[in-house]
Amino acid sequence: MNPLLDIRCERPWLVLRLAAPHRMVSWSLNRPGLVEASTIAWRQVATDELTAELDPAAWFASELATAGLEGAVGLITARDVASHVHRAAEVEGARADCVVTAGLNNGERVGSRHPAAPVMAGTVNIFCRSALPLTEAALLEAASLVAQARTVAIMEAGYRRPGGRHAVTGTGTDCIVMAAPMSGAPQAYAGMHTAIGEAIGACVHEATRIAVASWIAARG
Repeated sequence: MNPLLDIRCERPWLVLRLAAPHRMVSWSLNRPGLVEASTIAWRQVATDELTAELDPAAWFASELATAGLEGAVGLITARDVASHVHRAAEVEGARADCVVTAGLNNGERVGSRHPAAPVMAGTVNIFCRSALPLTEAALLEAASLVAQARTVAIMEAGYRRPGGRHAVTGTGTDCIVMAAPMSGAPQAYAGMHTAIGEAIGACVHEATRIAVASWIAARG
């Protein structure tokens, strides 16, 4: 375990706390874009909580506030948060950690959409932390590697939605949060030719592979 990453799971919340504020990039519902934060919070939801008339952003903001998590970068999942997977990888002294929850109920293949609305919510949420500080450009590059590793792991699982002709590559509500420390000289690059890029790809691929396999197995 990483002493700089405290993971607490108490349904319906999975909360990750970092030892210091980090620069993060995501398309989180409540704090999208480039932000500074030290907490990431998953909220597990039941199907009956996600009604058609619900304003998800307002509802989520209220839930975060009630839990005292207003400053967190928030994620929503229908997956049991206790199923989260934490993995780390280190390459040439460059370490990356990630936490993944995965469900593929509303899985899609990129470039096409399933004609039927999903029966239940399902998504892949990933938080990844580089132990090395990164420039904004490198942080974005790192996020692209998270997406690549996630997609490879999902495609390798070969899951097809009922009635689907092809294996899904993700879901319509996936979210990635990529984080890096703010102190120290930042790395200018975080691509596949770098040690930190290799570490990011390795831990995300492994965690996503395990999380997706667990979800598929739970479906019987």
